[in-house]
Amino acid sequence: MATTAIIPIHASGRAVARALKKSVGYIENPNKTDNGEWVTSYECDPLIADAEFLFSKNQYAAITGRSQGKNDVLAYHLRISFKPGETDAATANRIGYDLAMKLTNGQHAFVCCTHTDRAHTHSHIVINSTNLDCTKKFRNFKGSTFVVRKIADQLCLENGLSIIENPNPSCGSYGKWQGDERQISNREKLKQMIDEALVGCDNFNTFLANMKSAGCEIKTGKHLSIKIPDASRFARLKSLGDDYTEEAIRERILGKRIVATEKELSLPTPATRKITTVPTPPPALRRPVLLINIQAKLQQAHSPGFEHYARIYNLKEMARTLIYLQERGIGTYDELTEKIQATKTTFNNRQDRLKIISARQEEITTLQRHIGTYNKTKDTYNEYRRLKKIPLTPLQKLTNATHPAEAFYEVHRADITRCEAVKKFFNAQGYGVNKKILAMQALRTEYAKLETEKKSLYNGYKELRTDMIDLQKARHNIDTFLGERHHPERTRTQDHTR
Repeated sequence: MATTAIIPIHASGRAVARALKKSVGYIENPNKTDNGEWVTSYECDPLIADAEFLFSKNQYAAITGRSQGKNDVLAYHLRISFKPGETDAATANRIGYDLAMKLTNGQHAFVCCTHTDRAHTHSHIVINSTNLDCTKKFRNFKGSTFVVRKIADQLCLENGLSIIENPNPSCGSYGKWQGDERQISNREKLKQMIDEALVGCDNFNTFLANMKSAGCEIKTGKHLSIKIPDASRFARLKSLGDDYTEEAIRERILGKRIVATEKELSLPTPATRKITTVPTPPPALRRPVLLINIQAKLQQAHSPGFEHYARIYNLKEMARTLIYLQERGIGTYDELTEKIQATKTTFNNRQDRLKIISARQEEITTLQRHIGTYNKTKDTYNEYRRLKKIPLTPLQKLTNATHPAEAFYEVHRADITRCEAVKKFFNAQGYGVNKKILAMQALRTEYAKLETEKKSLYNGYKELRTDMIDLQKARHNIDTFLGERHHPERTRTQDHTR
């Protein structure tokens, strides 16, 4: 499994050149990178990366004329840590390099160094905040931490490594994922010792005396620093958190600040104190069997029997599928099937209703057109019918005179023909006999209501269709990758026989 963190690097009162040199120098430390063997870079020379970063920032200021002063982000420190013994330095360095490339889209220079001096192999990447053409800067957007984690999870799966199933956003280092089994860091030890030294303490000097009695070394000056026994360096109190600064400790001694220590948090809650608890999800939801099976299959798939292209393509596609299922909270094959069926039913119902609305709107449009035509031509048609009822006089018959209706028809042939066609339509639809023709205003109101409903149904229609297709693709990928249809009964039997 891998944990990630992205940290902006500021000058913090230092010269820009010095800040960059310190950041790059730390990650390139030969004692941590096997004498520089695990140092790689992109669009920069690792030996002078800090100078190249500084030059690009000067170019950026000259081209754009922008300056953020002390708030300027010089670079970004990206870290990815792996589970002890799960990967080697070469793989860790490659994953770190690919992580930086995917995050920056190849638009920013960076140095990637893998440290092997700890039990857990980890890679540090310093990314230049200024892009390659010195016209823009990398924006540490809201939610970038989750994007980094998602990219890292996909890269780990592609390389046959495990991932954290239920990540906690508050945990940044690998050690915090190990819970009670992990080794306590020196900073946490120092915080515990401070909590113990404050018990029964009535002034700050007594607190310092208690810390010295516990074997700690104290360095005073602008910032108070303490080094615990067996530690290699001092730690400033202000770096331990808001509750452990010198001012906060003085407030705690005076009772102005109340801090619940880890021991107090672990004690049972008094019965008189009302708290709101969130029920713990059942084990089946915490450890989805389907995802574990997929992950195990991914790790087993790295074998010489796979053709190179097919292996890489299938692993990447399955990694995307696994991440997709995790994001949707789908943990079993049955859940996936139910989700597909529910999405498909919702989509089909919405589609059927949209078809009904469209058909009715087409009927209304046709009816409105015929009503409009009838209203325009009915007077002419009624006059034509009135003239047809007037008989010819004997003199007109004797002289073979043209009937007035025929003469009127020749002049108004188009309107009369259109009106007759409309009446024929109304008769075919049953209007005038079985049902009444609606008023034009009533048709407009009905059409408007249907249009509102249609827009409401169309809202999210494309997303629903995309979800339905993606879910079906995910199931297809699972069926193809696992080599068989997933049947819970059959799987349980096979597991039992093993």
